[in-house]
Amino acid sequence: MGTSLDSQSSTLPTITMQKCTLALLLACLVAAAAAYTTKYDNIDLDDILRNDRLLKKYHECLLSDSDASCTPDGKELKAAVPDALTNNCAKCNEKQKAGAEKVIRFLIKEKPDLWTPLENKYDPTGTYRQQYGDELKRVSA
Repeated sequence: MGTSLDSQSSTLPTITMQKCTLALLLACLVAAAAAYTTKYDNIDLDDILRNDRLLKKYHECLLSDSDASCTPDGKELKAAVPDALTNNCAKCNEKQKAGAEKVIRFLIKEKPDLWTPLENKYDPTGTYRQQYGDELKRVSA
């Protein structure tokens, strides 16, 4: 209530973006079909989030303009992020959405140095921060 929308808006798109990005990245990798693949739904996200080496590898992939630094699952995630952001993760199942939220919450609270560059890359105009503002506030609380 006492926080201005402008200060929250810079955090909100990143949360949603990262939510979809990392959830898809870690919890489910993207298939170009009607729904994202469930192949990675049982990955232990906590293991990845606690492992700086793995987390930074995914982060590097998502930020890179090429796929050279990406693992096959990283490439799938990277391809899915724009669609997931544009369509509010419509192709995500509930487990993937929960995983995305977990990852976003972690990045915002524990690794803002990783979150901010992702937010800047995938939401340079702040469109998604506005679109997902309420959700980002909830996740970052």
